Amino acid sequence: MGNSYAGQLKSARFEEALHNSIEASLRCSSVVPRPIFSQLYLDPDQPPFLPEDVKPKVEELDKELVHRYSQNGNLDFSTNQAVNEMEDEEEDEDLSDSSSPPIPYSQKPAPEGSCTTDGFCQAGKDLRLVSLCMEQIDIPAGFLLVGAKSPNLPEHILVCAVDKRFLPDDHGKNALLGFSGNCIGCGERGFRYFTEFSNHINLKLTTQPKKQKHLKYYLVRSSQGVLSKGPLICWKAASFAECRSRQSSAASLSAKPNPSVSPSTTPEGGSANGYKSGFTQTDSSVFSPAKPSSAAVNLSGTQDPARTKNVVKPLALSVQLVGKAFAAAPLSLRATDVANGNANGGRNNALSSTVSRPVPHSTSPSPGCAAGDQASMSSSGPPKKRHRGWSPGSPVPPPGLAVPVPAIRPSTRTEPLLSVPVPQSMLTGILQPQPIPAGETVIVPENLLNNSGVRPVILIGYGTLPYFYGNVGDIVVSPLLVNCYKIPQLENKDLDLLGLSSSQLLSVENMILLTIQYLVQLGPDQIPLREEFEQIMLKAMQEFTLRETSLQMSAQCISVSPGQLPWLARLIASVSRDLVHVVVTQNSLAEGISETLRSLNEMKHQQKLPDYVVAICTSKIRGNEFCVVVLGQYQSRALAESMLTTSEFLKEISYELITGKVSFLASHFKNTSLGDDLDKLLEKMLQQRGESVIIPFNGDVSECVSSQEAIAMVSTQEPDLDVDTFHIYQPQLTVARKLLSQVCAIADSGNQSLDLGHFSKVDFIVIVPRSEVLVQQTLQRIRQSGVLVDLGLEDNGTAYQRAEKYVVRLDNEIQTKFEVFMRRVKQNPYTLFVLVHDNAHVDLTSAISSSLSHGEPNHGLADRVINCREVLEAFNLLVLQVSSFPYALQTQQSRISSSNEVHWIQSDTVGDTASEDKLYFGLNEYSKSLQWGVTSPLLRCDETFEKMVNTLLERYPRLHSMVIRCYLLIQQYSQALMALTTMASLRDHSTPETLSIMDDLITSPGKDKNGCGHMLVIRVPSVQLAMLAKERLQEVRDKLGLQYRFEILLGNPASELTVAKHFVTRLKAWRGNEQDDWIPRTYQDLEGLPCIVILTGKDPLGETFPRSLKYCDLRLIDSSYLTRTALEQEVGLACCYVSKEAIRGPIVALDLSEKEQEKANGSENDSDELLIDLDRPQSNSSAVTGTSGSLADNGVSSSSAADKSQKQAPSLNFQTVAHSSVDEGTYSSFTARETLKQECDSLGSQMASSTTPKLSSLSSVSQTFQWPAQSAKDSKALRVALPRIVILSKAAYCLLSSQKNGNLPSSSSLLPHADVSWLSSLRPLLHKDMSSEEQSLYYRQWTTARQHHADFSNQAEASGTRTFHPRRLLLTGPPQVGKTGSYLQFLRILFRMLIRLLEVDVYDEEEINTNHTEHSEITQSSNDHWPDIEIFSKISFDLSVHDPKYRNISPVYTEQLSRVKQETSKETKSEEPKKRETVSMMLTKYAAYNTFHHCEQCHQYMDINPAAQVSDSTLHAFTFSSSMLGEEVQLHFIIPKSKENHFVFSKQGKHLESMRLPLVSDKQNLNAVKSPIFTPSSGRHEHGLLNLYHAMEGISHLHLLVVKEYEMPLYRKYWPNHIMLVLPGMFNNAGVGAARFLIKELSYHNLELERNRLEELGVKRQCVWPFIVVMDDSCVLWNMHSLHEQSSQSLEPGGFSKNVSLKSVLQHIEATPKIVHYAILGVQKWNSKLNTRKAKAPFSRCHVRDFILLNIDLTQNVQYDLNRYFCEDVDFNLRTNSSGLLICRFNNFSVMKKHIQVGGQKDFVVKPKIMVSDSVAPIMPLQYVCAPDSEHTLLAAPSQFLLEKFLQHATYKLFPKAIHNFKNPVLAIDCYLNIGLEVAICYISSRPHSVNVNCEGVFFSGLLLYLCDSFVGADLLKRFRFLKGATLCVICQDRSSLRQTIVRLELEDEWQFRLRDEFQTANSSDDEPLYFLTGRHI
Repeated sequence: MGNSYAGQLKSARFEEALHNSIEASLRCSSVVPRPIFSQLYLDPDQPPFLPEDVKPKVEELDKELVHRYSQNGNLDFSTNQAVNEMEDEEEDEDLSDSSSPPIPYSQKPAPEGSCTTDGFCQAGKDLRLVSLCMEQIDIPAGFLLVGAKSPNLPEHILVCAVDKRFLPDDHGKNALLGFSGNCIGCGERGFRYFTEFSNHINLKLTTQPKKQKHLKYYLVRSSQGVLSKGPLICWKAASFAECRSRQSSAASLSAKPNPSVSPSTTPEGGSANGYKSGFTQTDSSVFSPAKPSSAAVNLSGTQDPARTKNVVKPLALSVQLVGKAFAAAPLSLRATDVANGNANGGRNNALSSTVSRPVPHSTSPSPGCAAGDQASMSSSGPPKKRHRGWSPGSPVPPPGLAVPVPAIRPSTRTEPLLSVPVPQSMLTGILQPQPIPAGETVIVPENLLNNSGVRPVILIGYGTLPYFYGNVGDIVVSPLLVNCYKIPQLENKDLDLLGLSSSQLLSVENMILLTIQYLVQLGPDQIPLREEFEQIMLKAMQEFTLRETSLQMSAQCISVSPGQLPWLARLIASVSRDLVHVVVTQNSLAEGISETLRSLNEMKHQQKLPDYVVAICTSKIRGNEFCVVVLGQYQSRALAESMLTTSEFLKEISYELITGKVSFLASHFKNTSLGDDLDKLLEKMLQQRGESVIIPFNGDVSECVSSQEAIAMVSTQEPDLDVDTFHIYQPQLTVARKLLSQVCAIADSGNQSLDLGHFSKVDFIVIVPRSEVLVQQTLQRIRQSGVLVDLGLEDNGTAYQRAEKYVVRLDNEIQTKFEVFMRRVKQNPYTLFVLVHDNAHVDLTSAISSSLSHGEPNHGLADRVINCREVLEAFNLLVLQVSSFPYALQTQQSRISSSNEVHWIQSDTVGDTASEDKLYFGLNEYSKSLQWGVTSPLLRCDETFEKMVNTLLERYPRLHSMVIRCYLLIQQYSQALMALTTMASLRDHSTPETLSIMDDLITSPGKDKNGCGHMLVIRVPSVQLAMLAKERLQEVRDKLGLQYRFEILLGNPASELTVAKHFVTRLKAWRGNEQDDWIPRTYQDLEGLPCIVILTGKDPLGETFPRSLKYCDLRLIDSSYLTRTALEQEVGLACCYVSKEAIRGPIVALDLSEKEQEKANGSENDSDELLIDLDRPQSNSSAVTGTSGSLADNGVSSSSAADKSQKQAPSLNFQTVAHSSVDEGTYSSFTARETLKQECDSLGSQMASSTTPKLSSLSSVSQTFQWPAQSAKDSKALRVALPRIVILSKAAYCLLSSQKNGNLPSSSSLLPHADVSWLSSLRPLLHKDMSSEEQSLYYRQWTTARQHHADFSNQAEASGTRTFHPRRLLLTGPPQVGKTGSYLQFLRILFRMLIRLLEVDVYDEEEINTNHTEHSEITQSSNDHWPDIEIFSKISFDLSVHDPKYRNISPVYTEQLSRVKQETSKETKSEEPKKRETVSMMLTKYAAYNTFHHCEQCHQYMDINPAAQVSDSTLHAFTFSSSMLGEEVQLHFIIPKSKENHFVFSKQGKHLESMRLPLVSDKQNLNAVKSPIFTPSSGRHEHGLLNLYHAMEGISHLHLLVVKEYEMPLYRKYWPNHIMLVLPGMFNNAGVGAARFLIKELSYHNLELERNRLEELGVKRQCVWPFIVVMDDSCVLWNMHSLHEQSSQSLEPGGFSKNVSLKSVLQHIEATPKIVHYAILGVQKWNSKLNTRKAKAPFSRCHVRDFILLNIDLTQNVQYDLNRYFCEDVDFNLRTNSSGLLICRFNNFSVMKKHIQVGGQKDFVVKPKIMVSDSVAPIMPLQYVCAPDSEHTLLAAPSQFLLEKFLQHATYKLFPKAIHNFKNPVLAIDCYLNIGLEVAICYISSRPHSVNVNCEGVFFSGLLLYLCDSFVGADLLKRFRFLKGATLCVICQDRSSLRQTIVRLELEDEWQFRLRDEFQTANSSDDEPLYFLTGRHI
């Protein structure tokens, strides 16, 4: 991948290249042929000769320099390209057999001022096919477009127009000699010579220009109109056939890359780079030839990037210049961003933007070409595209010439990133050369690497680095720490955050001393880490700040004088045991570096090298400068390797393997450690064994059977394997709910980005990285979770097959699949789609950079899909990105708002863990487990292995360390296998770790009746190395006869799992019920299979492993993994859920003090035993015991041994959590009581002596988690899920083991991801207790996306705000914690919620008191639509209240009621109100809504437009006098502009005069209702159903909200487009009676005003419409009921109902004939029995409430009681009826009322006025009254409220005679009050001519007089008769009116009063308590 345009390696090319390579090597004696790999993958990089052949003398060099500088003051770069460059497809015949170096072809220099950039013509126009593929190009007739290849741009084709007569015909013949062509860039025509033309298009050839050689392809337009590479031009007839065949074979093979040679690893992100189209080269220098091979390299920053937006970030140069034929592996520098604050300790992708592939020896100033690669690569040239580059403002020096370098010094400029002073001349694009002083150059000695075995790494420090000449391939220059020395200017807030007074606190001297101090304290196996050093610098600055403040002096006092510096530096270095040397020079750094390199070169091998040499130059002129030369064998290699990105070093490895560089190493490993030939030994063993193989299971390794028997062996019983059970666990549910509430928050945010009410269905797609196993795993979870069926997407039958449609992997086919998905999104606007992007951190390359780079074809795919415009704009698409390592998505440019991140819950609390029987064991737990004490840790470092590696690294300095580690690992495992089966003598030569792992692996199936065993995962990132490891280990296994014992699998993300047939049979037998064609597709399917999985691929991609995974071998993961994501995702493989017991045991170890630990580490065996609470036999805890008890101890028995009955006990058997990436490694086992073999002991003692005492405790003490002791006979094994054991390399171990001071494992302080960079070297530390939310905010503040990162384009707007995608969420949680399960659950509950949003809970209660009613004889025909007033007025009024809401109020006395026997019921006594019945109904299009409903139609109505300010409505006062209140009342209207047409304003000002009313005589208008609608509402600004748009079918209507003054701002905020009627402040505490009273008063007053106004216009007063609608804020739906048309349809009585709009209900009622004669019209309340009951009269004369049409004209004299809190409507209806007015209920309509939990008429919380203590017992209603002037606690509640509540509960005290006695009701005059369910009230009106119930012969049991007025007189009372002992209650406003009333009504004649019977409500006097008096009838 990465070679051809299609990006795939074609095997035809491979064979051809191989052939060419062999041929070339045969022909030439001295030329090293170009490696095959580089022909395929690389730019032609290598000079085809040895450096010895052309070694110019230094004098000559100098002459040449002088010559070059003197030429017209301009730099003269030549095209000194080495000649024998094989073109992509053909070898250069002319030169291949010459053995002397060819003379470069010299081109005429370009005219001055013209462009010389590759890919552009001299006029500066772009000619590259990538840029022009979409352009329309006009060419003259007879011309063809052809593609020319420039040797400098191997992956680009330049477009030319050539006369077809000069091109060959189809048979390779008939081309005219000569040339005729046009430049299609600038349009220049008529080039007659190809040489002239090639100059014009900047081909820069090294050989003579020939059209045959450089015009390669025809260009053709595809069907889409894209110009692309067509067939080859067949210049020779001979090559015609070859051309054809090559094209056809390429075509057939290009579809599938050849896995054996194409590593599926490409540079991350911008590492594969073409250059940005649109670069123009401003450089106009002239170039002339230079001699190859002697290179000068400059290292420094170049022009500042901050200036020009489109220019790439500057690159400091890489030095990777080359020496010998086998020069070292090219660990090239990637000095990216040196000049710019972004260098991430050297791990940057060089040239973070898109630059062209550096061209080997061309020295054109192309933006992508860096001198580092120039003459550098002999055969050491790496196989990666190196993109180190220069910013276009500066030319690239050719080898053998030096360019002056601007010094890198901290500058105090204002631009924060510009720390390189740029000479003025640079900005013009021309670099003025300066003469170079002799002392400024360093000549790298020849054979440096060969002589010393070290390739020094030069860490750029402070100041100007010198120029390097000569053998520059043997040094590497790293910008690792350069940014630490360039201290950025910080804003004050950041300085305060960091505790600094200014950011310029450290002098250069201080920095030098800090650097030395840091290097001294580094351990022998540590390398400098940028992040660590930054913290040291920060601490130093903080201390200076403290000292400054405490001593009140300037920082200058603390600086070191230049004279002291050398002395102090040497003093600090003196404690380093000679590991750090200081070299001080006076003139330049070059002296110090030269000196160091010279002494290194001349060093004897016995001498000890320092690890670091600090070169300091104390120059008087330039001040102090310094750099660090790293010479440590380990450190220099680790630093050099850590500079490559993962993709780059994987290419490096491929290159080493393909070019055969590893052959020395391979031959080294041909022999065993004892010196025998390995292959011969294995052959011998194979012959000895003959036909037989080792028994597959249930037998010792020494038992053999024939291979036929082995295949036939099947397990006898089904083992207890946990497979395929899918559960969602509590944490997953919680996280799913968090996701859901976040989605709701997005919908409620008011920015209209998501309208949940719009959707009725959920659909989804899961996009996963390119891993076959991951796809299968996700499919399995989707199938097992049943989510497809739950969402209604698929039927039960088809869901299994159809699941594949929902999982898409990011490969070449995604485009078509994704287009299908996006079509579905567009076609289903009412479906909410969720795009789940799993493992979202994996491919973050931007689509732009990957298309320009021609990198791997699947680079940047995620960006193309997730960030494409359709996805961003689709309103019905949510994007959920899921990642365990989200750091790269949390940069300054993140597209996800931090509020849309959902983090996995931390279950630290004991409460959480108690319920779960498994706990998550993740990275933090692994780090903490190291403190568990002396038992064998879970994280281990194999010291012995590391020592072997170090020895080999010294021996093979030119190979990448991963290659060496891999070869050694293969040898270790091979030898361990041999040692454990046949050759015990090899035991001493395997590391104990390896030996114990292999022992466990091959013995555990032997002890198991079914053959269950453990899995070992070996992580080998390079595909080629992994294949090698698999083949080698398989070969050893098979020759040893173990092929039926355990399986070896290659876990390659690109391919499916392949398991040998006999193992599949065994797996099927264990599973029992699988189909015949079942094969394992995921790693979890391998549960119980003893196997080694060699896991390859650039990143682990989140695959879940089975519980039987016991060991993770990560010994290959070393210092190349220096970013947090890279390191943590490797260890993430081992994360899983474990049984609580597993953790509980070893924690005891924490109690040991340090001393005791040391003692335990010594030889105390018993101390070990104390820590292990799982029982097991005593085993020697010396180093012998390897990893798990003794080697024999840890054979693990089968899980089958666990009894089946255990399955039921949940605590013992934990089904995989939701299969959702929760994978428990379970091992139930037994401990064998065998002693170890003798060899082990000798091995142990040798190992113990070889490691330090400290480490022997780490890597060798017996296993902490002993499997529960049991013999094979025991059948009940506890199934304990244990953490996996992880073997790390030393580098990774140091980063992951917790530090002593308990900081975070330092892996977390590393750069979070290779695609991001730190914003500043000064930043606070990431704390160990930071939650993932805080970490996210930290990364968002301090990291920024690199140029090739997909988020890079999301830069801040001019206003400074970044655009977050509103519908994008990020779910983060540790690896394998169960994220898949939680997002599947989220989809499910999202769907339920959408359905729930379409439903509403409405009250469903049957009417009460139906038996109290008399059936009226007079009825109307049931077909009538309206009441006939003649008939209706004869119906008597039904006094009984039927509303179920009032089931607990006093019944109203009727003659029927007196006949009802009331039984004493117990339940009525209970205080708790019974929960009211509700039922869920689907909302229809006619519903009323609350604020949570948003849709396109009504958003105008709701007007949530944030642009429209609240001030668009105006406030109007409206005053009228109320006779009832006896004073003026001032109400306020808030009227939005859009609603002003409903009102009349005065002519002059804007004074509100009245509200317009229609006329009775107006014709019924279908688009209008006449009555204004009033809705009183309180406490329900969000939940009240005040959006009537849909209920009114969108017609214009007048709707007024009636709100209390203190709630007005809230209602106004939520309902800005509604008219509000604000009640006066005095009513803030009033009940609902006051609102209704004021609505009616206002409406009557308005009716009078309108009558007056219209009368002047000639309208009769009675013609003005007198009705208003008063409606509750909980009315949600309206229904119409009618009878069946024909009774034949059903014999049962009943009818049907349909949902209708409020508009149609109102229009129907308003059309009632003679409507003005009715006082109140209403509808019935809905219940589910309405349709099933027998037909009743279509109209009733009875109580109506909730939704009424009120005739304010007729009811002028009937008022609502404005003081009331309860039953105000019953009271009003009774008054209205007694006034002889008609109340009509339409029974063919019903209203549904929504059950709303908040607001409305709720009880006050009654509290004491003066709080004595906080915890007061609740106050009972009987305490609401007290004796006047008593010491009773006074309450803070309205007096009326206290009175009504008291009356409800005081029935037994007040009216004892009336209880359960309906024959003798309580007489209430002019009022209805609820005095308890047990008492009937007889309502009598005192008004003359009123209609009252007949009460002749009734003896009343009590009398209730409530605030009675003058109509009540003594003679009225004398009409009624009372029982003896009947009680009286008289209620008045104050004590005096109470006395007056008693006198006026002459009550003392018949009633007896006592002084103590006077009471008041328990208010303070300023709250105006009510008084009442009780008495008894005499």
